[in-house]
Amino acid sequence: MALWDRLKESASQMQTQLVAKKNDLKSGAFRDASMAMCALVAAADGTVDPAERQRVAQLIAANDVLQNFPADDLRRRFEQNLDKLTADFAFGKVSVLQEIAKAKKKPAEARAVVQIGIVIGGADGDFDKDEQAVVREACYALDLPPHEFDL
Repeated sequence: MALWDRLKESASQMQTQLVAKKNDLKSGAFRDASMAMCALVAAADGTVDPAERQRVAQLIAANDVLQNFPADDLRRRFEQNLDKLTADFAFGKVSVLQEIAKAKKKPAEARAVVQIGIVIGGADGDFDKDEQAVVREACYALDLPPHEFDL
């Protein structure tokens, strides 16, 4: 199986797992960590062009699991995290990883945050090395082993 097919299948499986846990993923920590993860993946290469920003915002709005929260609130949190990352990527990344780490108290939420990062990263068909690296860093912030997610 080609890497691209494995990636699509993995992202699809993770989305299915997330939907199955939807009713357990309603906390503020999960919401905040998820939006931080989305911003981190979007800015993984150090830049965010307007098309990428819009595409990730649309993915957030369309994600079944994230529909537990008001779309305007999610967008605002996503944009705030992106602003931190685009102002100063290195400094912003520290702040965003701290936001992600808030979900580590509940292992199911922590895993779901990582899965969202993988789903967002793979949505364009290319879960590239920069995106994989920031999701791996998020695993460490959440006290999860990256190999659990094939990272």
